[in-house]
Amino acid sequence: MLSISNLSWRRICAILFYMVILGIDPGLARMGWGVIETDGRTHRAKGYGTLTTTPHQTTPARLNALYSGVNDLIDRYAPDVIAFEELFFSKNVTTAMNVGAARGVALVAAARRSDALYEYTPMQVKQAITGYGKADKPQIQWMVRVLLHLTELPKPDDAADALAVAITHAHSLAMCEQFRIQ
Repeated sequence: MLSISNLSWRRICAILFYMVILGIDPGLARMGWGVIETDGRTHRAKGYGTLTTTPHQTTPARLNALYSGVNDLIDRYAPDVIAFEELFFSKNVTTAMNVGAARGVALVAAARRSDALYEYTPMQVKQAITGYGKADKPQIQWMVRVLLHLTELPKPDDAADALAVAITHAHSLAMCEQFRIQ
């Protein structure tokens, strides 16, 4: 039998109260973000969009802009947890390095404000949202719209992906500790 003494305060809050989750889809040119409020069963979008940088900026300026942007999102929405999509690249090493750097500054910004940081692979996100681990972008956007009761598809797809990461975390609350970033 599960007793209150066996549950962490964070898990009790997740079960009894609404939780605000910030989802992040890392990227250097466009970093998707999505914020949802959930009780573990029903979810509501509080906001979504992208943090954008341009190739005309220096890499340090781009990373600084993303760092500031993530801090601004944390200030605005005060998330209880922050969930990231893990990086997956099979071909372009240069792109992987840049996206890794962007993910790194977002992770540092988040880690300076919270220790409730989680990550999910792209396949885990697709599986949680559509039931199919190889779903494409339009399927993700459509299901995110349905799950959050939005009137239109969330765009751009980076924002939809970030909302999907937040929903994935909401669906994983009972076992979320295995997805905590170590």
